[in-house]
Amino acid sequence: MADTTAETIKLWANKKERQQYDDFANLFALIKTVEKLEKAFVTSAVSTSEYETACGELITKYKTLRTTLADLVPDISHFMATYNMHCASAKHRLNVGLPATIEHRVLTTKDGNGSSRESAVSVAECVHHYIGAMDTIKLGMIAKDQVAPCLSDLSTALYKVHQLPNDFPGKGMVRLWLYKLEKMRASDELADDETRQLLFDVENSYNQFMQLLGGKEGG
Repeated sequence: MADTTAETIKLWANKKERQQYDDFANLFALIKTVEKLEKAFVTSAVSTSEYETACGELITKYKTLRTTLADLVPDISHFMATYNMHCASAKHRLNVGLPATIEHRVLTTKDGNGSSRESAVSVAECVHHYIGAMDTIKLGMIAKDQVAPCLSDLSTALYKVHQLPNDFPGKGMVRLWLYKLEKMRASDELADDETRQLLFDVENSYNQFMQLLGGKEGG
């Protein structure tokens, strides 16, 4: 009589490979969760504040996972295609790296004095991240895992400055560089011409930022 006992097939040969599969599973689940959250927000199934908090936490977890999997998953689009994931909303949200409420400047509170204080803090935070990004590049710290966090922080800070118009060039500039870095491995470094262009773009954006807000040009 034939043995009908099902044979257990292991996907990994050691602990390192098992951890990789666990990380893949976590990334898969996270993308699916973001997709559901985006749809819930669009249909008003969750409040603005609930959405922003949950989305911010998921994006933070995604960035942590992406750092861990940088060499194995250099491109999130490739990962989604490999596992047949049709999650356009999640892909956009994770690439932008900001909740929709911040990306589209949706205010959750309208307190005059509070808004003024928040605005001043947001501007100061933005200046801090501009200078931090420029210093990082000038010091030759041009690997993906050195440059990307600075640009990600700058992108988030820019969307918090409500005085800036939606089409402020600096927002698009930072997004384009983050998309470019997304396709690189953590240890990959920018070429000399790319480094020079990035520094030029960030410095030019900083000067535009200061001019728009009534400050003087940065150097």
